[in-house]
Order: sequence, then C-alpha cells, then structure tokens
Amino acid sequence: MGVSAAGSLARMARAHGLQTGRNQVSPQKKPQITQKKPTMKGIPKRVSAKPSRSLETFANPKKGRDYEIEIHSPEFTCVCPMTGQPDFAEVRIGYVPDQVCVELKSLRNYLWSYRNKGVFHEAVTNKIADDLTKALRPRWLLVEAEFRARGGINTTVRVESTGPDA
Repeated sequence: MGVSAAGSLARMARAHGLQTGRNQVSPQKKPQITQKKPTMKGIPKRVSAKPSRSLETFANPKKGRDYEIEIHSPEFTCVCPMTGQPDFAEVRIGYVPDQVCVELKSLRNYLWSYRNKGVFHEAVTNKIADDLTKALRPRWLLVEAEFRARGGINTTVRVESTGPDA
C-alpha cells in the first residue's frame, strides 16, 4: 500500500473515532449496544392471507362516469385436471364498473383459491368471469388468462360480457 493510501486510511479512521497503529485499527471506546424488547405496538393488523372464494366490493366513487379498471395478476396458478401438473398464467381483468368495484385483497385471495384446484384453462377463465359478473354487475367486463407454455403449447382464453345482466 502506498504512503498516500495509508495516510488516507489513517485520516478516515481518526474521523470515525478510531486510533491507528502500525498495522491495526482499534476503537477508542467501546460502543454501547442497547436492545429494545420487541412489542406489537405500531404493527398494523395483518390482512387476510388465506384463499377465499368470497369477492368483496366497495361503492363506485364515480357512478355516473364510464371508466375502465384494469387489473393484472401475473402469478395465477391452478392444476391441470388431467396430469396434476401446475399451470401458470397471467390473469388480466378489465371492467367498467356500474355501482360497485372489486376490493383487490379479496380478489387476490379469490384468485389464490384456485392454486390447488384441478381445472381446465377454459373453465377457470369462464368461472372467474361469471363470479366477477355476479359480484360486480359491471357495464362491461373482460377476463383474459394467458397460460404459460407446457408441452410447447401456450393458451390464452378471453371471456367478455356486456351489461349488468350479461
């Protein structure tokens, strides 16, 4: 190590309260370590982390306006009923709300409920669309599930409905 490098290390050590010797750096004083006992104060109540087929809603804040809500869930999983192999998909949901909007935590738990369920791609996409239509009664709804390749084949299923009674 050159003289200038050794000198700059010594200056840095002194700036941080360390004394330098020929080949050592030692602390001038022993640091005080205090540990606080962990408490539950200030920790928010945990959100539900269980799969559920229940879809919760909240009132549409702009009932008189047509606007589209787009939701992406890139980690959707279910199981192939023929092979028992996992299927991975990105589920995209777009809708124009009427009276209510879907609450996202409940939607996440709803989609999670398919994780270990044996179901065909077409059936699960239609079921998601049916359940969302029933819960939301949207003006327009599109559910698209793009399943990853397995055996060299990708599958994309789209389900669209129009009007609250569709």
